[in-house]
Amino acid sequence: MSDGFATRAIHAGQQPDPTTGSVIVPIHATSTYAQDGVGGMRAGYEYSRTGNPTRTALEQCLAELEGAKHGRAFSSGMAATDAVLRGALRPGDHVIIPDDAYGGTFRLIDKVLTEWGVQYTPVPVSDVDAVRAAVRPETKVLWVETPTNPLLTIADIAALAQVSRDAGVKLVVDNTFASPYLQRPLELGADVVVHSTTKYLGGHSDVVGGAVLTSDDELASSVAFLQNTAGAVPGPFDAWLTLRGVKTLAARMDRHSANAGRIAAALREHPKVSKVYYPGLPEHPGHEVAAKQMHGFGGMISFTHVDGEQAALEVCAKTRLFTLAESLGGVESLIEHPGKMTHASTAGSVLQVPAELVRLSVGIEDPDDLVEDLLSAL
Repeated sequence: MSDGFATRAIHAGQQPDPTTGSVIVPIHATSTYAQDGVGGMRAGYEYSRTGNPTRTALEQCLAELEGAKHGRAFSSGMAATDAVLRGALRPGDHVIIPDDAYGGTFRLIDKVLTEWGVQYTPVPVSDVDAVRAAVRPETKVLWVETPTNPLLTIADIAALAQVSRDAGVKLVVDNTFASPYLQRPLELGADVVVHSTTKYLGGHSDVVGGAVLTSDDELASSVAFLQNTAGAVPGPFDAWLTLRGVKTLAARMDRHSANAGRIAAALREHPKVSKVYYPGLPEHPGHEVAAKQMHGFGGMISFTHVDGEQAALEVCAKTRLFTLAESLGGVESLIEHPGKMTHASTAGSVLQVPAELVRLSVGIEDPDDLVEDLLSAL
């Protein structure tokens, strides 16, 4: 019988240290490793850019949680994104992205990879027919976020996996918003999963990192080569902090989801809120798909203010418990204005977000306090 998720989050890749019996994986703060003769590496380690035991434990744990054969940890979510895209694409290739993708992903593709000769098409990833129509002979990657950042659009991973298989395209899913506790894209047919481990996996707003998980041997080899060659790797303390955070992922995600559900229900009734974006609401257009492929609806909510951009900015300035800050997924609640903060790079493009939009990362505080804080600010 296989262990449950919460058990694997605590034990996968984290056996007691064979030398001391340490229950917690040690922080291997070393840059290099003694060799028993030229080429005689102990346990395969030679240099910490190439491999570090603390990082290995994190990679094994994340691969286990996503159901992947291979895991690679990076210094940030964008470094992980870059490694996947450069590993899978060549000049002249084409990638499909969400028409409401994360601003950093859009910036990387629009401002960097296009200079390398890569083409892209934004499409609504909730529309399977639109995605299918966007596929070209030169398309090599279908990049999907679900839920998307910041409009919480839901993509049907299994349906898009079929589109990708039919076209011979790699399906990459950014699973940052859901985490492997709520959603496992590889089980639904995706080829690769990417995370910003800064967010829910780390969970405490104290570390920056990224990860790539896949069972595709060829792509895993390309990503591993870029990880070592480009060197955007996490240090051992970063890997240790992320591994520590992962241990409580299941408990935290249940609380994030429960709190977000309470807040979404309160916001939808407020006269100053014109629209609430949360897949847990029955009226959300992706609710049924989300209920089918997710174990809970997550801790991210966006909403629009009826009085426009300035009113949205004022709400962001008035909260007491929701801290005005970028990022998400920590135990504390955050509030931000995507148009002027995380998604400023999309201004003037088809991915530009509504000016009156506010994004919430709902933490694990007392839900009554969070609801009161938002209603007071509104």
